[in-house]
Formats: sequence, C-alpha cells, structure tokens
Amino acid sequence: MATKVVPLTDHIILKPVKQEEITTSGLVIPDSAKEAPQHGLVVSVGPGKRNEKGDLDAIELKDGDRILYQKYTGQEVNVDSTDYIVIRFQDVLARLDDEAAPAKKGKK
Repeated sequence: MATKVVPLTDHIILKPVKQEEITTSGLVIPDSAKEAPQHGLVVSVGPGKRNEKGDLDAIELKDGDRILYQKYTGQEVNVDSTDYIVIRFQDVLARLDDEAAPAKKGKK
C-alpha cells in the first residue's frame, strides 16, 4: 500500500526534476559535480499559514505545477522508495508556465 505524503501549514511536497547527465557537447557530468536541483514538480500543497489576523493565507500552487525554488533549501526525504523535497512556500521563487505558441495571423 502506497503512503500518501500530506504537507502541513505552508509546506509543499516536490519531486525533484533530474538534471541532464550529458552536456550538449557530449560531456558526461559526474554526480559529484552536479548542483542540487532548483526546480521541481509539485506533488502536494499544504492548506496555508495563518496570518496575524487569524485568516488562512492559501498557497497559490496546485499539484502538477513546476516551480523554481531557492538553492540549498528544503528537506530531502524518501517515502516508499520515492525521493521528495519538502519546502516552505516562502522559498518558492516562481512557477514555470509552458506557454503555447502564439497563433499566426492570417493575411487578408
């Protein structure tokens, strides 16, 4: 039976996006030279954090979003042989949106 990882407060569960192991010129990058990933795929989002007024500040991310987060942040965990990174919402820098190609205007 698989274990569901459920974040609390303003935490976000990510699956790290693996880096390319071979450069475009064909060089193989050893594990020791690789940097920690700075973007990941959102697996689960906590409900948010209470502000000073007691209102819940919801997190503006959803499952499946790709995000950039601060370098050297988060906690790496392994649950049921799956690697995850747990970060706080404040460590998210941006969401990566895949834009569709702009429609070409036809000549009249």
